[in-house]
Amino acid sequence: QVQLVESGGGLVQPGGSLRLSCVASGSVFSINTLGWYRQTPGKQRELVAAISRSGGTNYADSVQGRFTISRDNAKNTVYLHMNSLKPEDTAVYFCNADLKLYGSNWYTYWGQGTQVTVSS
Repeated sequence: QVQLVESGGGLVQPGGSLRLSCVASGSVFSINTLGWYRQTPGKQRELVAAISRSGGTNYADSVQGRFTISRDNAKNTVYLHMNSLKPEDTAVYFCNADLKLYGSNWYTYWGQGTQVTVSS
């Protein structure tokens, strides 16, 4: 059994910053790629940023230069540092992990989501 638990969402003014965190708990043997996705009503979930186990990163064009993804492998945690936030960044943000539990195969897991609202 594994859980991805996000935290750090909330209401912020345009131009502000937030840091999202996501912790993988349970019998985790290894984690490969970690990512953050976001979704707004009526739209498909989209990739915001991803980071490989070795630290390679990938960003959506819309957040490049404003958001930074990082991870702490010892803590099974991924972060998303969001700066210069815009109203169009408003969405539910989901954590995503490709991980392997002890005695299991590799699967993709999702967190429950955390709301980020950018508004004055």
